[in-house]
Amino acid sequence: FGDWNGTRSRLEDKGIHFDFGYTNEAGHNFEGGDRQISRATDQWMGGVKLDLDKLWGWHDTTFQTIITNRNGRNLDADAGLGNLQQTQELYGRGQTTWLTRMVLERSFFNQRLAIKIGRDGENGDFGYSVCDFQSLALCGSNEGNVFGRYWFNWPTSVWMTRIKYQTSKDTYVQLGVYQQNPTYVDNEWMRKSAWKINFPGGNTGLILPLEFGWTPKLNGLSGSYKLGLVFNSAGLPDLYNDVDGQPRALTGKTAQWHNQSYSGYIAVRQQLTGEDGGKGLDVSVRATTGDRRTSGPISQQMTVAFEYHSPFNRPDDIVGLGVAADKASSLQAAYQRMYNALHPHDAVPFGDSYEYVTELFYHWAPLHSLAFQPGLQYIRHVGGSTNTHDAVVVDLKTTIVF
Repeated sequence: FGDWNGTRSRLEDKGIHFDFGYTNEAGHNFEGGDRQISRATDQWMGGVKLDLDKLWGWHDTTFQTIITNRNGRNLDADAGLGNLQQTQELYGRGQTTWLTRMVLERSFFNQRLAIKIGRDGENGDFGYSVCDFQSLALCGSNEGNVFGRYWFNWPTSVWMTRIKYQTSKDTYVQLGVYQQNPTYVDNEWMRKSAWKINFPGGNTGLILPLEFGWTPKLNGLSGSYKLGLVFNSAGLPDLYNDVDGQPRALTGKTAQWHNQSYSGYIAVRQQLTGEDGGKGLDVSVRATTGDRRTSGPISQQMTVAFEYHSPFNRPDDIVGLGVAADKASSLQAAYQRMYNALHPHDAVPFGDSYEYVTELFYHWAPLHSLAFQPGLQYIRHVGGSTNTHDAVVVDLKTTIVF
């Protein structure tokens, strides 16, 4: 939208900053699935951040709100790929309009202590937030990718608070308290009410992430090292046992309920070469694992990715290569194996190994505000099964910043 004849800059000087963007993710599966097709999904985003110190004299205080709108189709579902992680990370959570963020944050004690309250998803502050790849396996917080039944990534938001304490110049610890309410991911509720400021019924507990962070400069190059532990007080059903502790596939009874569940993660990003924050090679390593009794269809995820910024002396271009390994739940596989043996006419395919995702992309930015990102995804052992045909997806990610 430009600078609005200088109005946008003048508003920014007064403490009012606007963000507008559009992203489209298209893909075509040349191999894998039931049929070869093309699909695209997109997202519009609009937000404003207010510096309340400049506006009203509230020291070290900001307010931010973001609205998103998603549309389009899911290539994986329409092509019948059967993969564990989506080839279009942008798809999902109702394909509707969301109040994605509405938070007030204030800092104290010379900005060593920061408290945030409002509506947000866990990935707003915890885990790995960079999302340059189109594959979901290599994008954003892997806690939300794997444990999406209780950890909500963008665009979903719940009522929350987060306390962060800067223990030293390069270290911090932070604790979050997030509402756990399945209503937020109910399809009917999302379509009707995801954009509203409301308090839907159905709370089942709390999600408590605790993260320790280290943000050093190694040889003058910035890095980020995070270790997180997550406690879910809402509980989840057992993947294998019934209420009596017997195999559920054998008895047909309701699943045993666990009142608590746990998960943990590490997230590392380090620049290796070049100029700090500019041209050079970055590496990122992420891993997450959860309570094996309740974590399905994926129980673990591990990724490593490299990005080279400013190739060919083009300041906004990026070359990226990433590999992810997603472990299909062994307990869910054991349940399904027994169920299929007992009900051969109602058998369902399942995975009991790793699904491997590799993605290569080139992010070409002819303008600072416009980028086209062609990429190639190769999925080995689709669905975590060695009996499936590998998939090959050619993709194109388009981003516009207004």
